[in-house]
Amino acid sequence: MPYEPRMVRLVPNGPPDKGLTPLELDQADFQSPLPEQHWHVFFEDDEIGLTVGVWDTTTMQETFGPYPGDEFVSILEGDFAMVDGTGNATRAGIGDCVAFRNGAPMSWKQQGYLKKFFITLLSPNAETPQIDTADGAVIIVDPDTPLKASSKPGEPIEREHISFRNDTGNMTVGVWECETAEFEMEPFSVHEYVQVIDGEATITEAAGTTHNVRAGDCFFIPKGTLCKWSIPTHIKKYYAQVAT
Repeated sequence: MPYEPRMVRLVPNGPPDKGLTPLELDQADFQSPLPEQHWHVFFEDDEIGLTVGVWDTTTMQETFGPYPGDEFVSILEGDFAMVDGTGNATRAGIGDCVAFRNGAPMSWKQQGYLKKFFITLLSPNAETPQIDTADGAVIIVDPDTPLKASSKPGEPIEREHISFRNDTGNMTVGVWECETAEFEMEPFSVHEYVQVIDGEATITEAAGTTHNVRAGDCFFIPKGTLCKWSIPTHIKKYYAQVAT
């Protein structure tokens, strides 16, 4: 049967019948002793280098070097610091949503346990960009940032703020909100990771499967998924979109 893309709900412990899988680690990738790490991949597209999953780790610090891919994460447990070449650290923790720039010179430093949802884009055909500074490479997305109107007259009222766009222009991270709306059934035009900040919506797929999503829910909609959105009053979300 041909592949039919469908919405994927992200759950912190992986699917009940699979859980999280231990990762095999290489000491060369760490300044610290080897940690224990696990993950589950909910979706991947090897052709474009897209991976969506959940990952955890114990105390560790990675080897300093180019960050491996453009990434957006939702921190479920714990906190961390991203350290640059001068020792300056950008810190984030539970509840934060953070974007990272591919190739930025920095090191992930972890004290204690951490778990995150992630969407990573690392093209297998692209060279790692040569970036001299980590300035602006770690963006903690502010859910309260002012949003600008992004809809046309007569359309549902939408507002948006773009917090990060990668150097190749095919990954965009931001905050979006919409008031009462009914969007038609149509193929999703991008890959999109979503975390609902506030409000709710019902997403209906072509086969009739419905997903009721509300504050705190995280999910992923692959490009081409045939679905429609119904927003009864209001919804606000973090998003990370990958265009192909």
